Amino acid sequence: MACNHQCEGCNENCSERVSKEDMLLAQNEKSNIKKIIGVISGKGGVGKSMVTSLLACALAKKGLSVGILDADITGPSIPHAFGINDKALGDGKYIYPIVTEKLGIEMISSNMLLENNDDPILWRGTLIANLVSQFYSEVRWDEKDVLLIDMPPGTGDVALTTFQSIPIDGIIVVATPQELVSVIVRKALKMAQMMDIPILGIIENMAYVKCPNCDEKIYLYGKRKESYSDFNLDLLSELPLDSKLTSLMDIGCIEDYETDLLDKAIEKIMNLEMKEKKRK
Repeated sequence: MACNHQCEGCNENCSERVSKEDMLLAQNEKSNIKKIIGVISGKGGVGKSMVTSLLACALAKKGLSVGILDADITGPSIPHAFGINDKALGDGKYIYPIVTEKLGIEMISSNMLLENNDDPILWRGTLIANLVSQFYSEVRWDEKDVLLIDMPPGTGDVALTTFQSIPIDGIIVVATPQELVSVIVRKALKMAQMMDIPILGIIENMAYVKCPNCDEKIYLYGKRKESYSDFNLDLLSELPLDSKLTSLMDIGCIEDYETDLLDKAIEKIMNLEMKEKKRK
């Protein structure tokens, strides 16, 4: 039988067989990342990058050293949220992340490698996945308490490569309340389960809007019907539609946004047991 290189689903003991541990990338000698959290969604447009940015800010405000690896290679938006237009530099051995001025969050994104921010990346999946791997193993992250990975939507090449090659300690799922989104999110959840990656919980974005006169919560999409009970998922937060947050993201000042709605998610991340990371 021809080898399809999917060792996890194969019972043959051939010379090409590799274990999960063999597939994991090693950190470079100038990086020491303690916890790695993936932020995923089943589809685009649910605010995953916004949630990743908010989580990074909240962790940094707790005094943690935080990095963001923007794995959404063809649709990067993390730099814009923080007002970053600088280009990442390298010395032939390491790539150096850009550091935000206010909270000292370090990040790497494909936009930091382009001459113009609006240039498209017209690559196939393998090249995109390889760049994500380089962002982990070749970026000089130094000491990081938490590295957040802003994943692209869906369950394609990049998600598969990231789950197989980067020692992710846990994932947070971002969704909106519509039934269609729930159906698609379940695919991402099942993928994480198949890859044996702990699911910390779900954050529902755009869950409601607050009446400016009486503070009543208005559920624009209706109240959530899906409990995800068969995944034993915690609802970590319901985030409202907030024009102030949108405005701050648009002008690159997300670090100025204050909220306590992510406290449960932050507690989950801080209390999560970390995996041992391979070192060169």
